[in-house]
Amino acid sequence: MTKVSGNSKQNTKKLRFTLLAAFFNYIKNSIDPAFKNPCDNQALRRLFRAGKNIQFKIIEKDLVDEIIFRTQNQRNRIVLELMARGCMRIGEVLNLTPIDIEDRKVIIQSPKSGRVAEVAFLPQKVIDRMKKYIRDAEIKSEDRIFPITYAGARLVVKKAGEMVDIQIRTLTWFFECLPVFKLKSAIQAIIGFHMYSFFLLPD
Repeated sequence: MTKVSGNSKQNTKKLRFTLLAAFFNYIKNSIDPAFKNPCDNQALRRLFRAGKNIQFKIIEKDLVDEIIFRTQNQRNRIVLELMARGCMRIGEVLNLTPIDIEDRKVIIQSPKSGRVAEVAFLPQKVIDRMKKYIRDAEIKSEDRIFPITYAGARLVVKKAGEMVDIQIRTLTWFFECLPVFKLKSAIQAIIGFHMYSFFLLPD
């Protein structure tokens, strides 16, 4: 387990240990009742226990709105709005193409959840602003709307935070401090991640 886990985060180690323990329990319960689960060990449980959850502070909605409204660059503003209004991760935003836009929603290809695709619903004003930006920039249907790097996107968000005196440490920190992310996480906790995805995903 130590070799397989390597330098993985503690929660990842815990997950792998739990899956392996469940596999050995299946062998014991279904094949050989005399089989002893090697994971049934107090020392191993302590070694592969879950890590401490980091609680991120929520950025107030009014402050998020101020960050967006004070961003003059049209491209940067749309990037921030997609994160703040559509609960999209920066990697999902940077991979968007014009053909991913359908009415008031955008199709997220290869999302972090591991699914083939997911849907993010957006206010009509954000959609209209993004379509205008695509027309003005003459972006082709299969080209990326925001052809910038992850480092470039981090700089965009960092500068936006500086306008309202917020020190944004990482893009993940900024994303997980957004009110829309907290709301999404709360809904998933109540109805379950798979049911939440079912309501958002197309057939």
